Amino acid sequence: MTKRKAVTKAVFPAAGLGTRFLPATKAMPKEMLPVVDRPAIQYVVEEAVSSGLTDLLMITGRNKRALEDHFDREPGLERALQLKGDKDRLAEVEYASQLGPIHYVRQGEAKGLGHAVLCAKQHVGNEPFAVLLGDDLIDEAETLLTTMMEVQQETGGSVIALIEVEPAEISAYGCADVTAIEGEDFVRVNSLVEKPAADVAPSNLAVIGRYVLHPSVFGVLENTAPGRGGEIQLTDALQTLAAGEGEGSGVYGVVFKGRRYDTGDKLSYLKAVITLASERVEFGEDLKTWLKTFVG
Repeated sequence: MTKRKAVTKAVFPAAGLGTRFLPATKAMPKEMLPVVDRPAIQYVVEEAVSSGLTDLLMITGRNKRALEDHFDREPGLERALQLKGDKDRLAEVEYASQLGPIHYVRQGEAKGLGHAVLCAKQHVGNEPFAVLLGDDLIDEAETLLTTMMEVQQETGGSVIALIEVEPAEISAYGCADVTAIEGEDFVRVNSLVEKPAADVAPSNLAVIGRYVLHPSVFGVLENTAPGRGGEIQLTDALQTLAAGEGEGSGVYGVVFKGRRYDTGDKLSYLKAVITLASERVEFGEDLKTWLKTFVG
């Protein structure tokens, strides 16, 4: 059997407008909204790096320069912190720029997630690759992405992350119809539907923002017509791969039961900030004491 290429590349689609957080995102990328003292996108990049991915590509758009600046060196700031003797903050600032070489490609027009992934074609080439959406924060103790990469290597297809949601919530997600595979911790995806009404949804398994894709997805995306919302939907391309045969076909799912936050949703974003802040050594206990007083 031909040895499969290892997954080493991560793609971060980050060209969205962030309309759910207006007016805060009018002049600031939604990916830069702080979760305690780091922007949301940094948690996602850290997840990719800790999972062993070394080649990082961010798909950006207009008014996203702050993303590049954040992961770049800032010699003036570093020098000022060094002169002040502020070693802790200096280490934090330097860490963000040392996560790895990050490449950037512009998505000239907002044509959907499928189009954003297609923008990565030239950089990714003929290799499997991970896609991490900046809205989804996965707890750093979880191994979701590593597990998905292992499933991709085992199956040779594409792998998506799934969570169980309340049936009434499924219309906000892509939804998967799946079949269990005997002896395996992952499932086979039979079909996908983008944001179905609750009464016609095939399951309560929702697709969340982690994918490990076979490069054959690019050819499918190039021939995928705009779908829901007039956008090129990644879900539609995965549906084609799920129903196909041959090299790169087949879609599999890992059902995630760990801690995850949707930072594109205001309430979930606030929960992420409070939860992560309450676990910080320097002020977590004080915060929890204050919260008990506040809600009491």
